[in-house]
Amino acid sequence: MDAVCRAIDRLSTVVGVLAAWLLAPLVIALCYEVVARYVFGAPTIWAYELAYLLTGSGWMLGMAYALARGAHIRIDVLYLGMSPRRRALVDLFGYLVLLIPFLVWVTTTLDDRAIHAMQSGERTGQSAWNPPIWPFRTVFLVSFAMLTLQAAAEAARAAMILLGRPPERR
Repeated sequence: MDAVCRAIDRLSTVVGVLAAWLLAPLVIALCYEVVARYVFGAPTIWAYELAYLLTGSGWMLGMAYALARGAHIRIDVLYLGMSPRRRALVDLFGYLVLLIPFLVWVTTTLDDRAIHAMQSGERTGQSAWNPPIWPFRTVFLVSFAMLTLQAAAEAARAAMILLGRPPERR
């Protein structure tokens, strides 16, 4: 089970690093927009929309990576004072009862929305550029599927601690 958890961690890391690279075209597009708008007086019709699509995609694709690295915000006032086994119990409950069912529901809903956007040719409607929305909806679907997978790995780690077989840490 530990090997499967590490494989999921590696996948989350690869997707997270790719998400971070979305900042490069974002910066280039925004710099181009600033120069075009303020130097040449010719603003673009696509920069705003591309910026929010890339920003949202980067943030969404980075969710599983953040969970794998323990970077999500949590209230540590009580949690840090607990023993490792009690923390594992809290984590297991949180993942299995609260987070994973919610993520499965969101992922299945996003699956329907991504498929509908592909079939209908739905567009963003946010600017004159008006690109198709299905790539963004697909990124949302992949992001939540990855977060679900990473949450399952974290739940498995918590179960291993409770069973007395602490997993290898990343």
